Amino acid sequence: MVAGLQLDTQLEVQWDRIRTRLQTELGEGEYRAWLRQACVGSLDGEELTLLLPTNFLRDWVRGQHGARLSAAWQAENPAVRRVDVRVGTPPAVPIASERNAAGGLPAMPRPPERGGDAAGRNGDLAGSLDPRFTFSNFVVGKPNEFAYACARRVAERPASHGFNPLFLYGGVGLGKTHLMHAIAWELPTHSGAPGSSVAYMSAEKFMYRFIGAIRSQATMEFKEQLRSVDVLMIDDLQFLIGKDNTQEEFFHTFNALVDSGKQIVVSADKSPSDLSGIEDRLRTRLGCGMVADLHATTFELRISILEAKAASADVLVPGKVLEFLAHKITTNVRELEGALNRLIAHANLFARPITLETTQEVLHDILKAHDRRVTIDEIQRRVAEHYNIRLTDMASPRRARNVARPRQVAMYLAKQLTSRSLPEIGRKFGNRDHTTVMHAVARVGELMARDAGFADDVDLLRRMLEA
Repeated sequence: MVAGLQLDTQLEVQWDRIRTRLQTELGEGEYRAWLRQACVGSLDGEELTLLLPTNFLRDWVRGQHGARLSAAWQAENPAVRRVDVRVGTPPAVPIASERNAAGGLPAMPRPPERGGDAAGRNGDLAGSLDPRFTFSNFVVGKPNEFAYACARRVAERPASHGFNPLFLYGGVGLGKTHLMHAIAWELPTHSGAPGSSVAYMSAEKFMYRFIGAIRSQATMEFKEQLRSVDVLMIDDLQFLIGKDNTQEEFFHTFNALVDSGKQIVVSADKSPSDLSGIEDRLRTRLGCGMVADLHATTFELRISILEAKAASADVLVPGKVLEFLAHKITTNVRELEGALNRLIAHANLFARPITLETTQEVLHDILKAHDRRVTIDEIQRRVAEHYNIRLTDMASPRRARNVARPRQVAMYLAKQLTSRSLPEIGRKFGNRDHTTVMHAVARVGELMARDAGFADDVDLLRRMLEA
């Protein structure tokens, strides 16, 4: 018995450490919404059981965070090879149920409170809203400004002509879910939609709820529940590709709501016309409203996002570190924010300042995933962008200092980071002689030794290219 108690205590200590890391990686809002109520059940051989209070939470955590939990436990305790999430009774207050009838639909949990009564006025959400995902926290730039404007319009005047449905599409981590949450948060604050009821869920959750309703013979209740809302929001619609029966139900729900003057907001990774595997009639209806895409982020937008994130965390992050991250992590805003979160957490835990060196040390796994072979073309592009000159200036005969110095830096980096010979490098810079490259390499080395600011600039470029 004593050994069992010691094992339980050891597992709890390990779980506490894992939860601390999860809070940092996921953010406070995501953690509180889904994992705060989880507790350790038992360890049976190589399988560890985590308990959550409701079927809804169990299904969501299994689907969205199952792999992350397994990896976290294996890293913390090599004896744990699998993690199973089950419904149990954790030592936390379970989500209040809105339905208590046997065989009824799982309760739709309320969102976190915002502005004092947001939860009360949005009581029938089918998923928790992240309090971080508001319009005020959304960083706007050219790649997303149209989608942002459309989302604001829907929040202020739902079901207005030409904006129903609102279809948001773009790659992973570009802000689709953020805008959907922001709409739901904003709706109750406008007189045009007082007391609006909102149902928000992923397409996967829509399917699970539909299947559950069929099994429990509660399909009419499912239909009535969804068709009674003022705003229906479905995230990641591409999940319904190939799910014909679920598409059929969504199509009828879609029509019923639009015909009743209710707002629908949908997101996917592609535009309606490119969603192969979706029925033609549904694809047509999805494209009949407002379709807004979120493009890949620009360097300027990534910098703005990082600056806003650092400011909200009240942590000093050097500009060169922000530039480094914005150059290295270019495809996914979530990964970008996650990298900064990890960096900030490391600095706080170990009371160490954030520098380029610690950034490479702490984020070595993320940076490694973005590794690629450095080419002279890439060096020229990065240097031209950094010094705000035209790429063509790298091979031009111009000798003005504002052009010649960046060109020399690019030659220096080409010598340092590639295996190309001096004549080969010279040819890439407008067929210059190898002695010109030798002079550039020597000159940049001298300037770096004398000018710390210049040396930092070159070092930043080198790290961005080779990390």
